[in-house]
Amino acid sequence: MSIFSARFETPLGPVLAAANHGAIVGLWFLDQRYFPPAASDWTERPGDAALRRLGSWLDAYFAGQSPAPDFPLAPPGTPFRQAVWSLLRQIPYGWTATYGDLARRLGAPGRPASARAVGGAVGHNPISLVIPCHRVIGADGGLTGYAGGLKRKTALLDLEGARPPLL
Repeated sequence: MSIFSARFETPLGPVLAAANHGAIVGLWFLDQRYFPPAASDWTERPGDAALRRLGSWLDAYFAGQSPAPDFPLAPPGTPFRQAVWSLLRQIPYGWTATYGDLARRLGAPGRPASARAVGGAVGHNPISLVIPCHRVIGADGGLTGYAGGLKRKTALLDLEGARPPLL
């Protein structure tokens, strides 16, 4: 498996993006938790089509727009994490959801999934920003952990003009 990477500068610091077979598989702030240890083995190829489109998406996003990704996403993860990340992609730009909201949506009627398990999946989201884990907040409306740091989470929600939980 050959993973291509590119580094982009953002107003919140540099990010590293990864692509495989034409799909984005990762996007991390360089100093965030859960940064992939294998990144040093990847081939730098900023001209990769998916990475170029991601770069354009990042420019539009940080310009205050709400761009829809025009590139495929293929985050590696368990079926549970995939389900959580799919729900994250349903939280619209500028809105928030709570971990409990996501747990209720994932579980069976009357039997929500564990909010703690949802939090673990949110925290290990490998495609920051595009899969908007920064839009998830605590039940009391407070900001909770973000692998990129709470200062960045606050800045991202401010950029989007975040509103109360939607889900």
